Amino acid sequence: MTQDETTTTPLAEALGEGGAVVREGTPADAVCGRVPRFVARPPDTAAAQALLAAADRLDLATVVRGNGTASDWGAPPRRCDLLLETTALSGVEHAAGDLVVQAGAGTPLADLQADLAAAGQRLTLDPLVAGGTVGGAVATGLSGPRRLLHGPLRDLIIGMTAVRADGVAASSGGRVVKNVAGYDLGKLHTGALGTLGLITSATFRLHPLPEALRTIGATAADPETAQRWTHAVLGSGAVPAAVELDWPADGPLSVRVLLEGAEGGIDARARTVADVMDGADVAAGPPTGWGVLPGGADDTLLKIAVPIGHVAAAARLVREAARRQGVDAAVGGSAGAGVLFAALPASADAEPVGAVAAAVRSAVEGAVTVARTSPALAGADLDRWGAVPGLELMRAVKVRFDPRGLLAPGRFAGGI
Repeated sequence: MTQDETTTTPLAEALGEGGAVVREGTPADAVCGRVPRFVARPPDTAAAQALLAAADRLDLATVVRGNGTASDWGAPPRRCDLLLETTALSGVEHAAGDLVVQAGAGTPLADLQADLAAAGQRLTLDPLVAGGTVGGAVATGLSGPRRLLHGPLRDLIIGMTAVRADGVAASSGGRVVKNVAGYDLGKLHTGALGTLGLITSATFRLHPLPEALRTIGATAADPETAQRWTHAVLGSGAVPAAVELDWPADGPLSVRVLLEGAEGGIDARARTVADVMDGADVAAGPPTGWGVLPGGADDTLLKIAVPIGHVAAAARLVREAARRQGVDAAVGGSAGAGVLFAALPASADAEPVGAVAAAVRSAVEGAVTVARTSPALAGADLDRWGAVPGLELMRAVKVRFDPRGLLAPGRFAGGI
């Protein structure tokens, strides 16, 4: 059966009663190694509600997918009976005068940014994974380099519509920045990996496109130099949009700073940053590969969140821990916000990956998670999360939103 063919079994017909297109799952639809029994694509929110209500009645566990670019993030679901595709839940409503946009969960981020750019605006989010959708970005909670100045993605969400496991839709916020009524669904669902509900649309506050950009970059002799530069840049008054650390597995450590603003004053700001970075080079815009995650598409990724004063030391620690396990680590991320990613080669098996994560957890003040595994480790027995503060509260929220545990069961921390 091809991916365009529909399935006509009684169970599939029950799932499709609300208008969703339903087919059998294939190995190409697997989520962390779990092949779904059915794949369904609802055309709108009403159809998505009917689909989830039917899945609830039939006791089917549901996992959500957009373009599939982050299907390997998080832990494998314990069950995956139904894969719900959001690609038809697309569309953009742009209130340019209010600097606000509402976008369907299945809207490709690249399409959204192109629409906004035509009006001189942007959603200030650097996509760390190419080809993703709005819903995928929210579900993973990934925020790129410019989070330093503009905040993480969750702070840009001012409204959301989501559907619970029983098919009931809930909305919070609105289409104007000052609207704060209701529960903050945006913060709850951001980074939850689809375990609390199906996001059907999100409303974001926007920023104007900057008039000018400058990137200041230099190679650091050692982590101490990189840390000194980061501290100096953050205290320079230049107001950087991003301060990024990049340390390839086979290359030197470098620091890159992004400035945004009016053409009239940006060169003076760039000179200030270049001076505190010991004469760094200045370029007109972000370099090739800006904001891209380290390593290859199939590499295992660790996410390391530490105080900004410990970023360079954490980068060195993870590289040293990897070498002790006989593998090399590429490290990159926001030195200014204290969020790094470390890529371990796809060939690394579960034992060295677990050992590296454990070593870094024991040595740093912060959080270390195995955010994504290589395909070979999709179903591996790994401690992906480490100690999780507030886990009991998270479980209570999960029970409130999904009492039967049918939404992506097991994908999040603590088996949520």
